[in-house]
Amino acid sequence: MKRSKKERQSLLTEQIADNPFVTDEQLAAEFNVSVQTIRLDRMELAIPELRERIKDVAAKKYDEVKSLPLDEVIGEIIDIELDNRAISIFDVGEEHVFQRNGIARGHHLFAQANSLAVAVIDDELALTVKSNVAFVKPVRAGNRVVTKAVVKGKNPDKNRTFIEVTSSVDNEVVFKGEFEMYRMKGEETT
Repeated sequence: MKRSKKERQSLLTEQIADNPFVTDEQLAAEFNVSVQTIRLDRMELAIPELRERIKDVAAKKYDEVKSLPLDEVIGEIIDIELDNRAISIFDVGEEHVFQRNGIARGHHLFAQANSLAVAVIDDELALTVKSNVAFVKPVRAGNRVVTKAVVKGKNPDKNRTFIEVTSSVDNEVVFKGEFEMYRMKGEETT
């Protein structure tokens, strides 16, 4: 269905407000217009491109993180509730994949998951004690990896927090991990 420019721009504004991580390509398909039309609409409406929207959301959320500096997080944190859950995104570039087959190197996926497990801890110090991970499907250049960390339990006597991490590309799981984290202080700090 063809919409007027005014109606399309109104709906575009709503869609981006509801989901700041929607891509221009997804919006173009939704509104049945070209990607260039979406970009022009965004420029007219002074809506920044996706990367800038992500950085804006990440900057607001990152202020809550205590356990590591921003430059040590792999990916960008887009949502976090300390000692409960966190979400980050990581855009896989050519520099992250093997040249011969275009598949992402596993250490990048692990680093995103591990740094998110550290970031979700509400403490000044959080270290990985051990992890159990599985690489479920290959990830390729151009994929956006959405990683979710959920705190599953705590053992304050041993200063441990247990975190389940799942990474997905287009809602398909590509990586799973269970992390046992050491935190400097026990339950009394939260």
